Amino acid sequence: MKFSIIIPARNEAEHIGTCLASIHDASRHYPESVEAIVVANRCTDSTEDIARKNGARVVHDDSRNLAKIRNSGARLSTGNIIVTIDADSRMSPNMLEEIDKALSTGKYIGGGVPIYPERLSPGIFLTGLLIFSLLPGLSAGLFWCYKNDFMAINGFNENIVIGEDVDFAKRLKAHGKLHGKHFGTLWRTHIITSCRKFDSFGDWFLIKKPRALWKALHGIDTGLSNKIFYDYQQ
Repeated sequence: MKFSIIIPARNEAEHIGTCLASIHDASRHYPESVEAIVVANRCTDSTEDIARKNGARVVHDDSRNLAKIRNSGARLSTGNIIVTIDADSRMSPNMLEEIDKALSTGKYIGGGVPIYPERLSPGIFLTGLLIFSLLPGLSAGLFWCYKNDFMAINGFNENIVIGEDVDFAKRLKAHGKLHGKHFGTLWRTHIITSCRKFDSFGDWFLIKKPRALWKALHGIDTGLSNKIFYDYQQ
């Protein structure tokens, strides 16, 4: 197996089919070489059934910890390239090709991609700018790297319950620097992600909490983790 796509999912019946369809479209040049692993987390809806019907492998992890949930999928993966994506996002059709090209050059340890929201507003736009300014030289949204490097840095940090993606990016970048490789952003690709948290809490909810946002991006929980992840109800 070449690619393993890891997808954490808690009650994602509304989105998981679209996410998996985007992975199918991106897999067209890699027949029989892409596995999608949906890590079901305390699901009470039809997420698992939809995932299986769309050809995904379903595993379970009921932790209230996204790092553990993502790592559970990665540990069971069989591909030599790990890709992570959230269930409410969809990848561009050229994603896997661009990842393959970048890693094949030997210049990159891995990296992220641009994130496009499914809708825009002043609040969402300014939130994106704020997050971008707080993460110089990094990108997130969808991570990609060789499984050997993922395991070398012990995957996502299970000691933190929020900001695990930013922490992962920082450690992957540092690991690459030790090996003379760069943390890259694939500017010719993108993911489109749901704005459901903004729909629920308001387009300005993170802008109004800059200190809490800064702490979250640095792995410090101020209660946001439960509100926007572990206890979130659509």
